Amino acid sequence: MNLQNQTRIVIENVRPQLDGGAHFIKRIVGQTVAVTADVFSDGHDVIESCIKYKHESEKQWQEVRMWPTHNDEWNGSFIVEKQGYYSYFVEGWVDYALNWQHGTERKIQDHQYVKSELLEGAEYIEVILSKVDASEKDFLQNALQCFKNEADYDTAIKMAVSIELKNIFKKYPVRYIENKSLELKMYVDRKKALFSTWYEFFPRSSSEEQGKHGTFKDCERLLPRVAAMGFDTLYFPPIHPIGEINRKGKNNATNAQEGDVGSPWGIGSQYGGHKSTHPELGSIEDFKSLVNKAQDLGIEVAMDYALQAAPDHPYVKDFPQWFKWRPDGTVQYAENPPKKYQDIQPIYFESKDWKNLWKELLDVALFWIEECNIKVYRVDNPHTKPFYFWGWLIGEIKKKHPHVLFLAEAFTRPKIMNELAKQGFSQSYTYFTWRNTKHELTEYVTELTQSAQKEFYRPNFWPNTPDINPFALQGGNESIHLQKYFLAATLSSNVGIYGPVFEYRISAPLAPGKEEYLDSEKYEFVTWDWNIQNNLTHRISQINAIRKEQNSLQQTNNIVFCETNNDQVIAYYKFDDSKQNETLMVVSLNDQHMVQAMVRLPYAQLGNQPVRVHDLMTDAIYYWEKEWNFIELRPDLPFHLFKILK
Repeated sequence: MNLQNQTRIVIENVRPQLDGGAHFIKRIVGQTVAVTADVFSDGHDVIESCIKYKHESEKQWQEVRMWPTHNDEWNGSFIVEKQGYYSYFVEGWVDYALNWQHGTERKIQDHQYVKSELLEGAEYIEVILSKVDASEKDFLQNALQCFKNEADYDTAIKMAVSIELKNIFKKYPVRYIENKSLELKMYVDRKKALFSTWYEFFPRSSSEEQGKHGTFKDCERLLPRVAAMGFDTLYFPPIHPIGEINRKGKNNATNAQEGDVGSPWGIGSQYGGHKSTHPELGSIEDFKSLVNKAQDLGIEVAMDYALQAAPDHPYVKDFPQWFKWRPDGTVQYAENPPKKYQDIQPIYFESKDWKNLWKELLDVALFWIEECNIKVYRVDNPHTKPFYFWGWLIGEIKKKHPHVLFLAEAFTRPKIMNELAKQGFSQSYTYFTWRNTKHELTEYVTELTQSAQKEFYRPNFWPNTPDINPFALQGGNESIHLQKYFLAATLSSNVGIYGPVFEYRISAPLAPGKEEYLDSEKYEFVTWDWNIQNNLTHRISQINAIRKEQNSLQQTNNIVFCETNNDQVIAYYKFDDSKQNETLMVVSLNDQHMVQAMVRLPYAQLGNQPVRVHDLMTDAIYYWEKEWNFIELRPDLPFHLFKILK
């Protein structure tokens, strides 16, 4: 007979979990994992429950006890201390020893004679006597003697209901036909998965000399600028050879002119494919030098992992079975209507040779990790490749290199973006780029931080990308750029910008109604004056420095939106897990005029008491005695970033 049928414990609604355990939740090293479950039994017996957990490298389960709250819900928590996979589950049992103590106490309170009950208690003590330490053993042996000796009855009943005996029973529970929940999984990443500050630029636009193609050596010259602005991740578009067949011209022209450099996403030529560097940028050794020098400045270089090929990529000749050929002998180029990519051939993931294809694509990723110490990948259009391929590839890489992180560049339907995150992507692009009003921002961030998404979807907020010149920034003044970066950097703990386009406010559209850049760097290189410093570069640097100092801004989910009496002002309060660091952000959404508003403090979270607030942007300190407080914001500095000083 299956003893599971004999258990009296029911365990339901274990949280957190994803899709009944089909996918793993995510945490970072050092985070507390709070677990809740409904645990109950028939009758009125005393029950107990615990969380059992272990890292994949451990053989023994660790255990923390849970405690009841209300309506048969039990809570508990544990801290994850290592990178990698953890398993966890909830266990429950009827605790007969505690049940005995509780029943005996009630009888004693009713002045009943409990000699028989004391003898029963002696049996529970004898079961655990060999497990306890020396001091506990002395106490229990004394209790046994009293329980069995009629002359010690008065002492025995005091010991029977004592807190000392209760604590020993709780410490050494005897679990008969206990029940346990489904075993669940969690992946624990390094902190950078949760907190990172990205800067993107095209390496071919790094030269100081007008009209000259940039190199990796030129990029090294720019590393101090990136570090000084407070960015810890430098992302490059693809650095591989660019196809020459069907190469795109400026502004996405179908026919390239003499000297046109093409799109970096049209990967592969006579000079090599995904394991080669573009010859005009430099050698693999040059790139390795750049990665190492960036690391010396606290910057990790993120590579673009783009699984596609130009018509002259070596794959097309050597592995034609990895592409889908039409009856006329041509390959259908990539399309995302109305966009056309004549310079790109999509990889055919349904190829009969898919196992060798998958192996080669894994080898590509491992090549740069192991050859050049790459720790971060930004993955181009992952939603156009099979979900389960990503689950496999990320899993295989994590086995050897658990520190490697993956950012999913997918702007598509919500369920598809969610599935990519569930398959293992460490971070994800979001809809923030198109969220501009107070209602849109509040609704979207609430969804990300209060729904099940908070367990697996780590948002990375980008105000712009080379692909997206959002309408809100087109022709936008300095104030709107300040607003968008501040919102991105304080609503989300992961943030990025495409520069120097962003901080130099380059925002002319390709055409009216198009969210594409005129003279886009996707199709040509630009000679920037990288020495320009302006208010945007100053404020971005200041915001990034504050993010590194304030733990509440190094996470996304602990956020409470505050009431304001003006829809052009948004306010939100953030706190770290220990509530030792608390910040309050107030932002104007009007880039043209001064705004005034009353802001309601989150009094319940602040202990219903007056507070001092320190504006970290201006260094001003205010004492707020009341729940509602007056705020005034101007376009030149359209936000406050308050550290709360109690």
